[in-house]
Amino acid sequence: MLYTFLAQAQSPAPPGPGGGISFFVPFIFLFIIMYFVMIRPQKKRQEQQRKLIGSLKTGDRVVTNAGIHGLIANVKDTTVIVKVADNVKIEMEKSAVTNVLNDSKALKS
Repeated sequence: MLYTFLAQAQSPAPPGPGGGISFFVPFIFLFIIMYFVMIRPQKKRQEQQRKLIGSLKTGDRVVTNAGIHGLIANVKDTTVIVKVADNVKIEMEKSAVTNVLNDSKALKS
């Protein structure tokens, strides 16, 4: 019975034109799509954040990633001191600053 089963087994089909390269083409296209959809925009955001952190100066109105609005009172190497109310200052990492508000908004408040 085993011999009849093995006798009926078919030989594998010969590889088509292109061989193994045609197997990798969809993966290459997938990587290219992932680069333009996910990796490239993330790199742009990181570069913008680096520029923002590098341009912080005393007197800027900022918003932190926790949603705290305040005025920069002092800038150090890796931290900033943010004044959030009268006699209330918070020292936080520069990377916590997510947005610098425009001067026109700062003048209105």
